[in-house]
Amino acid sequence: MDPGAPVDEGVRQAELARAMAAPRPEAGSAAPVRRRVRPVWGLGLAGAVAAGAVAAAAVLVVPGGDGTEPGRTAGGGGERVLDARTVLLAAAEKADGRTETMRAFWHQVTVSSATYTVGKGGGAYAVTVRSKAESWTPSRPGGKAWGAAQELGAKPATKADEEAWRRAGSPGTFKIEVPVAPTPKGRLKGFTAKTTAGPRSLSGSALVDGDKVFWLGRNVSMKDLRALPSDPKRLKAELLRWYKGHDTESSRPMSSDRWLYTVARGLVMEMPVKPGVRAAAFRMLAGLPAVRSLGKVTDPQGRTGNAIAVEEKTPLGVVREEMIIDLASGAALASSNVMVAPAAGVSVPAGRTMYSTALVGAEWTDSKPR
Repeated sequence: MDPGAPVDEGVRQAELARAMAAPRPEAGSAAPVRRRVRPVWGLGLAGAVAAGAVAAAAVLVVPGGDGTEPGRTAGGGGERVLDARTVLLAAAEKADGRTETMRAFWHQVTVSSATYTVGKGGGAYAVTVRSKAESWTPSRPGGKAWGAAQELGAKPATKADEEAWRRAGSPGTFKIEVPVAPTPKGRLKGFTAKTTAGPRSLSGSALVDGDKVFWLGRNVSMKDLRALPSDPKRLKAELLRWYKGHDTESSRPMSSDRWLYTVARGLVMEMPVKPGVRAAAFRMLAGLPAVRSLGKVTDPQGRTGNAIAVEEKTPLGVVREEMIIDLASGAALASSNVMVAPAAGVSVPAGRTMYSTALVGAEWTDSKPR
């Protein structure tokens, strides 16, 4: 924000939630918590809390194989499931063939969803909270980054949850507590979600250091992003220069492959890198042994794509991080975090998509933020 400018209450709450949700350094550690250079208000309140909660939970990778066996079928329908390497190399080929023209802003639109359990005992049910975010990242130093955020409202997650909600009197608000760990000390302060959509807010802020626009293992400028190598081996080496043995947000230990997956997923989904660099990131991911294929799936916006994933053991349990890719365009459609096996004392059921983000639009534009 501009120094001294009034801060919207929704922005303030989102920033507070993001700060609360961020993982803390281990006891005795002097290392500071790292921050992505991205307007936290662009996530919305629920999204900021959920994204931070998932980041706080992550501790290590559960080793996987080289991907789904070629020829395996999904859902018993007889359709061949492509292995992860084939999916990623196909995406890379399509991404390599794309062209672009830089303009004044890199404009993105995302819709995020987070699902929580509300109520007690037999009266408990799940609700899904949705929010929309837009961001305008300037292509030149010295500009302002802009973000628009809107809560889209909460609703029961399934038909069974809707029935339980009606039995509870069809409340219009939900008091939600985000479970970060199965102990009281590990929980975040709750927030209130409404069934109705909230107002859209637009805010701007000066770039960090006048030119930093994203986090890629470090704060990077647009010039840094555009200079990344399009060779997968060189890209991997360049990214690993900033790997310090811990995750992207805190001092929690993280393997180099898991770190590369996290950084590369952000690179292909969020960042205005050159098409060849996006292709190189897909090829780099194809070489990570922990990445596996889930076959064809439908993303939160109803679009069909091929999903890849890694699994990690967290205080919540084993969580699968998915990325859905459109092979026809070589673009990432969405990402999500799915509970695979909850830890003892965690009420999140296996199979629940805890948090997802769908990329609705991404393009260079000269249109001013509005």
